[in-house]
Amino acid sequence: MTAVAAFEIPQSLRLDAWSQTWTLLGAKSVPLDVHAKLIERYREPHRAYHTLQHLDECLRLRSSLLGDCGSPAEIDIALWFHDAIYAPMRHDNEALSAKWLGQVATQWGLAPEVRLRLHGLVMATCHRAAPTTGDEALLVDVDLAILGADPIRFDEYEAQVRREFRWVPRPLYRRKRREVLSEFQNRRQIYSSEACLHLFEEQARSNLARSIAALA
Repeated sequence: MTAVAAFEIPQSLRLDAWSQTWTLLGAKSVPLDVHAKLIERYREPHRAYHTLQHLDECLRLRSSLLGDCGSPAEIDIALWFHDAIYAPMRHDNEALSAKWLGQVATQWGLAPEVRLRLHGLVMATCHRAAPTTGDEALLVDVDLAILGADPIRFDEYEAQVRREFRWVPRPLYRRKRREVLSEFQNRRQIYSSEACLHLFEEQARSNLARSIAALA
């Protein structure tokens, strides 16, 4: 059974959860058609990791960290959109995803300051700079929680990423993937939020060390 088939429409991704989030954000009404479009995006055949499974894992983890969130609804909508546009050969996926969210947020009447924060949240998932707010830190950590997953799920994740880059020759992929994982391993801390640092840091370092060694 594929990851998509196994995660048809989990509770976290259903229309009622989506509608409640937009209501909390102060939208003039709920963009129902966008929910359907996002589900289609996360089911695109070229995706293996950036799927409904990943989105569901992120949203469920965020829900468990409710007390650590400044604006849970903003984080949730940013999670919905953070991989809305995903093509492995592109380098502007986050920017395009943030642009789409901005268009939807404007059309459905979200306040300018909310739209600005949402843009920052999505762009924080580029993982190129340190988060600038507590909610950005939490969202980034939720996105990276897979690094600290149990070894079986982490190995599944590594296999899923390889399938997304199956067009890359094996020697080149191994070198580039080792560089990506080593960048995280070499950070003083992988996780910025206290909650995720406690939950995932130790396991993430173990997973990364094992995978980096396997790619050598």
